[in-house]
Amino acid sequence: MQHLPLRKLVAVAMPASSAHRSLLLCLCLALPLAHFAAASPRDLLRFSVEDIAAVEAALPRHRASSKTTFFEVDRPLRPPKGSSGPCSTLLLSHSFAFTLTKPPVTAAYSPPPCLLAAGPRAALSLAVLEWRAECRGVQYDRIFGVWLGGAELLRGSTAEPRPGGVAWSVSKDVTRYAPLLASGNATLAVYLGNLIDDTYNGVYHANLTLHLYFRRAGRSTPPSAADAIVPVSRSLPLNDGLWFVVQNTTDVQSTRLAVPANAYRAVLEVYVSSHYADEFWYMNTPEQNGPFREVTVRLDGDVVGAVWPFPVIYTGGINPLIWRPITSIGSFNLPTYDVELTPFLGKLLDGEEHELGFAVTNAQNSWYVDANLHLWLDAKSTRTTGGLIAYDAPKLAGSIVSRSADGIDGEYDATARRNITATGWVSSSRGNVTTTFAQRLTFANTNVVSSHGSAQAINQTTDALNDVSGGDAGAQQLLHQSFPLYIFLGGDGSGTSSQRLMRRVELGFNEARSLRGGAEKSTLRNEQVAAAEVTLRDDAVVGASWKMHQTYAYGASDGGCYLRNVSSVGYDVLFDHHDASCAGKRGR
Repeated sequence: MQHLPLRKLVAVAMPASSAHRSLLLCLCLALPLAHFAAASPRDLLRFSVEDIAAVEAALPRHRASSKTTFFEVDRPLRPPKGSSGPCSTLLLSHSFAFTLTKPPVTAAYSPPPCLLAAGPRAALSLAVLEWRAECRGVQYDRIFGVWLGGAELLRGSTAEPRPGGVAWSVSKDVTRYAPLLASGNATLAVYLGNLIDDTYNGVYHANLTLHLYFRRAGRSTPPSAADAIVPVSRSLPLNDGLWFVVQNTTDVQSTRLAVPANAYRAVLEVYVSSHYADEFWYMNTPEQNGPFREVTVRLDGDVVGAVWPFPVIYTGGINPLIWRPITSIGSFNLPTYDVELTPFLGKLLDGEEHELGFAVTNAQNSWYVDANLHLWLDAKSTRTTGGLIAYDAPKLAGSIVSRSADGIDGEYDATARRNITATGWVSSSRGNVTTTFAQRLTFANTNVVSSHGSAQAINQTTDALNDVSGGDAGAQQLLHQSFPLYIFLGGDGSGTSSQRLMRRVELGFNEARSLRGGAEKSTLRNEQVAAAEVTLRDDAVVGASWKMHQTYAYGASDGGCYLRNVSSVGYDVLFDHHDASCAGKRGR
């Protein structure tokens, strides 16, 4: 993503060479001597601005000149019943012009007066960070990040503008960052690496606003956020974002940190995004380190957790028309991933600094990774103690097998499995509590090239089970996530003056979450099906059509729910049905 001309960014092919490098770190290989050659599908995973401009020029004039609002489907954020607010504070207003390789935009942050007046942090019922932006002209999608006191609060990608302009907004629940919001003076930093030159003239105008809601006296207190948050990121000053940049499969980026002596629980929240050669990592060939990626969390060199990322497709990816006006899942608000580090607190509580770092298995340049360490502190004690009882993190297991009869068409299948388990105890005023964290992760990817290399189909599923048992009552959680992905790239008329480039994407973010020992449960099923066709004549775009259908179904045992069914053709939203009064209905 970003910084490079799109047509040039992914003009890579499945090589016909019989030589292959040592592949997937930690994965065993079963490759024949010949690999199937590449074809045209990969060459246009991104379209040039000239191509998209040609599509815009073919639209009716009133459609091409009007501003369009793009949106990512998500459930609305509503405060608990009886809450007061919102109390809204504009944190930053800035126009991001030529900001590439320049320092982040910063602003001084102090807790809003309404937050100080509300008293203890427990009075906060909901905090929402809202990003609103617009852009006009010619520009690509750019990654951006927002940090407060070095802790990342939001990561997203921008919309790609149209001649008439584009607008979009993101609202993220940032209640878990309550200790940061209520802390003293801090630095707010926003990085959006934008490029302005003779071709790319789109300037991103953005406003960042914090909305706060408060519980009224007598209202019950929800599960509390952490008491402290330690950023695991790079420090200012920088000419980039505060994220670490992982450039290859052997690169480990880390920092040293110490935790308060009275911590009794620790959760690491990880932010991750893929760029440049690895933007479309799920389509990578054996010579590009294959299609499997994982982010490993390392404590003093040991792997203590793993993140198998959701395949976020930015607004310029595969075919940017597909994501207009409904954008890809997670594109405006990238998901984060929690790794329970409580079993390892015994090591962290020794009063010394420890190295916390990240690596990306099979990485190519580049991955942006950082994290926030959420800590729960014992208010009745100045010191807690702990120890590790059991820890098992076998090496990553898996394989990649390639089959081809002619060196052009063929198939390769990649699989991976990872199990990590850790059990540890922490002694505090709450007693001696034992916590177990277990991860069970599986991955399967099939890549089929056909029609003499002119078509490619990718089928991928990532399945992740994260289980926290024992320990603090609020920590006992079972989270099951599944990320299905299907991509088809094809065309017809190859070798003639007229061609059709076809794209189809099916993407899902599904999860089931439950608290152990209680009835609290929630499910989410979020799925997209999209397709686009671009017609070329003498290598020039002469026409295009695209459509999107998305269903979003969320249900929770507390009666909360949200159903949405939305469909678009071209820039027109055909229908958008949503229902927030579906208590008792189950998302399907």
